[in-house]
Amino acid sequence: MADVAHEVDAKVMYDSAHVLGLIAGGQFQDPLGEGADVMTGSSHKTFPGPQGGFVLSKSEDEKFHRKLNNGIFPGVCSSYHLHHVAGKVISLLEFEEFGEKYARDIIANSKALASALASEGFDVLAEDRGYTESHQVVTRHGEKDSGAGRKAAKILEDSGIITNMNMLPGDTKALSPSGLRLGTPELTRLGMGTDEMQDVARFFSRALISKENPKNIRNDIINFKSNFQTVNYCFEPGPAYPGLD
Repeated sequence: MADVAHEVDAKVMYDSAHVLGLIAGGQFQDPLGEGADVMTGSSHKTFPGPQGGFVLSKSEDEKFHRKLNNGIFPGVCSSYHLHHVAGKVISLLEFEEFGEKYARDIIANSKALASALASEGFDVLAEDRGYTESHQVVTRHGEKDSGAGRKAAKILEDSGIITNMNMLPGDTKALSPSGLRLGTPELTRLGMGTDEMQDVARFFSRALISKENPKNIRNDIINFKSNFQTVNYCFEPGPAYPGLD
């Protein structure tokens, strides 16, 4: 695609909002290496830093870089928040040290979670392709536009699990989707591994298949989560929520 675009002097931009950390950790495709002119990405998803983003390019075209810089500031940004800049510096240093393992563990946990959910009886998409090659797992909970994803997300929230209702192929109504989108970065960051993904899948099953009382599940999840309160993949592992008991 990049070769075709460049034949007509067009530019290719790759949106790596979700997978920037997986790319940086060497566990995903390399868009800039494959010909993209510019890559954007979030600094707070699979890349574990303060909220914000990056705009990256390997282009040696100075005119192109001036256009990028001017488009960002003063084009769409009025301030660059120095406290975020300092936070990103620390995050970059930590990622240089721990990022490859973090990215690798995120994907391993995603695959384990997907497999465990399927074993519990859930309809997990892309089984024939190993479910996932990233941090995300997608599950189907009813017919298209049924709102089953929205209902499932509410039941899980009442049970102490935050998920994202999500449209799936065939859905046409954003507020009545049939699916859920699940991610493993935070679980991984707090020290959970593939064994714990079995436990997480079981909580899903209790809430959505066995239909247990959400309050009982919530209490069990609180006890389960109490064993994972330390931020990992950083220079000095510490409390995930400082000051909170």
